[in-house]
Amino acid sequence: MSIPKIYRKHYRFSGQVQGVGFRYRAYYNAQRLGIGGWVRNCADGSVEMEAEGTAEALCDLLDALENGHFIQIDRCTAQDMAPTGEHQFRIQ
Repeated sequence: MSIPKIYRKHYRFSGQVQGVGFRYRAYYNAQRLGIGGWVRNCADGSVEMEAEGTAEALCDLLDALENGHFIQIDRCTAQDMAPTGEHQFRIQ
C-alpha cells in the first residue's frame, strides 16, 4: 500500500469572508479531513490560510468553504509550499 502524497498550499480568499464564520468552518472541516495548518483574518478584509494534507482532502476543504452559508468567495489564490509535517489546524 502506498503512502498518499502530502501537499501544503497557501491560500488567500477575498469576498464576503470575514464575519461570516469562515475561519470556524475552515477549522471544523480541516479537523474532520485530517488537514494541518492555520487560518486568519487579514487587515484588508481577506482571509489567509495554509493547509497541509492530501490533494483530495484539500479539494474537499475548498468545497466545504465554497458551499458555506453566508460565505461568498469572489477570488481565491493558491501557492504551493513545501510540506512541514503539521497535523493540527488552528485559528490564528
